[in-house]
Amino acid sequence: MEAVKQDVVEEVKGGEVLFCGATLWDTIGRKKTGEGNLYSPTRLRPLVGVDIRFVAAGCVSCHCVALDVAGRCYTWGRNERGQLGHGDTLQRDRPTVVSDLLKFKIIGAGAGRSHTAVLTDDGESLAFGWNKHGQLGSGSAKSEIETLPIRCQVSDVTRVACGAEFTVWLSSVEGASILTAGLPQYGQLGHGTNNEYNTKDSSVKLAYEPQPRPKAIAFFAEETVVKVACGTNHTVAVDSNGYVYTWGFGGYGRLGHREQKDEWTPRRIDVFQRHNVLPPNAIVSAGAANSACTAAGGQLYMWGKIKNTGDDWMYPKPLMDLSGWNLRCMDSGNMHHFVGADSSCISWGHAQNGELGYGPDAQKSSAVPKKVDTLEGMHVISAACGLAHSMVVVSRKDVGKRLDELDIYDGKALCEEEIEVPDAPKPKPARKVTAAAGNSNKRKKSGKGSSSDEDEEEDPNTEDSEEEIANGKTKRQQKSAGKPGSSGRGRGRPPGSKKQPQQQPPQEKRKRGRPRK
Repeated sequence: MEAVKQDVVEEVKGGEVLFCGATLWDTIGRKKTGEGNLYSPTRLRPLVGVDIRFVAAGCVSCHCVALDVAGRCYTWGRNERGQLGHGDTLQRDRPTVVSDLLKFKIIGAGAGRSHTAVLTDDGESLAFGWNKHGQLGSGSAKSEIETLPIRCQVSDVTRVACGAEFTVWLSSVEGASILTAGLPQYGQLGHGTNNEYNTKDSSVKLAYEPQPRPKAIAFFAEETVVKVACGTNHTVAVDSNGYVYTWGFGGYGRLGHREQKDEWTPRRIDVFQRHNVLPPNAIVSAGAANSACTAAGGQLYMWGKIKNTGDDWMYPKPLMDLSGWNLRCMDSGNMHHFVGADSSCISWGHAQNGELGYGPDAQKSSAVPKKVDTLEGMHVISAACGLAHSMVVVSRKDVGKRLDELDIYDGKALCEEEIEVPDAPKPKPARKVTAAAGNSNKRKKSGKGSSSDEDEEEDPNTEDSEEEIANGKTKRQQKSAGKPGSSGRGRGRPPGSKKQPQQQPPQEKRKRGRPRK
């Protein structure tokens, strides 16, 4: 428990936020492009010197959230549904303070596909963005878009997490330690139903009744949930006894129950019992199609779709490459992961936009955990992975001038150009810290597209091509998700595209339990 308290103290002190990955927010998941990528951890101009204590992103989100030690909330990225909370739908390339939250001290946050939820120090929760499925938890879904923060119908909140179109709150209220709201399509709300109905009596088109009012999961009426993480359409939770439960979409074995069946109510994972229950300082993470947690001895277990090739892990298996490491924080994106352990930052997974932070001349993807050399020796306080981007907060202690040697990204001042701000300073030209144009063509040829090339201007965020990234299945294949014979693959490659063999880095002989340098 002393280690946990120490981590809390370090978080409160804050540190410098570093960013890597895609910065062209309007094209992420829609167009294949090698431009606008930051391949190495980079400082963000508006947050240079600001003490950031926590960062948040979702595995299918194209926007970012950062909280400083004073309780201010910064957001930036895609904003087509008002998910940045600034009262408009204009994209921000620069971290911008959410002015309507200045009256609160924000201590926690979660990011969905197109919505954001935050937690205040007095146990209240506010949310903003897309509300078509009631994911803001305001008690009503009449207004599809809320561009300013609105109150969620919850109290005594201790933690908040967001899936693609749903939100989960942990509360200190007895008998209601976990509440959910939003889209119930795969049972990810945990209430034993997906609220499916036919849109018309004579129609075969299905719809799912929104749940705009947060509802306590009856399964946990006698238990206390202390940790939670959300994937695109699945949830992972840990109770006070150290037992792990999962529910929601079951494709690729992401629920860890040795089958691909959807679960509409929480189901305990049999691996984490007896002498292998989770300790109080365990970490829990959920990606788009996988899940992870640390169990007894700090060993990291993972399950689900771990790699683009090979068999899926249908039940939790130990990731031996990280045995013996003291993991403090972890987050998972679409198909990549970031870990803060000891005095190192470790990342791995499938990446196309530099989100692993290895550098412009290094490999883009890694099948095994690998140190981020730029951050070696730095203490990672918080990590967050979104769709094609990553963020870490590193302590400024004992790093000397190493932070000053990192590039600083300015971003485009779209906000100042389109909104009249009195006495607004003229934006400085952005430094060329993105990928060189000469290398972008090679990256475009070798990178595999994760979605269609369409802009989808009319309805850019509604179950679009990003859902293929999120679940690994399109709507046409959802019905076969839990069948043993289904392959569980996406729509495949667009006609005319040529499949390029992915070059794997040469395998080096190394000792088990240490990431490759």
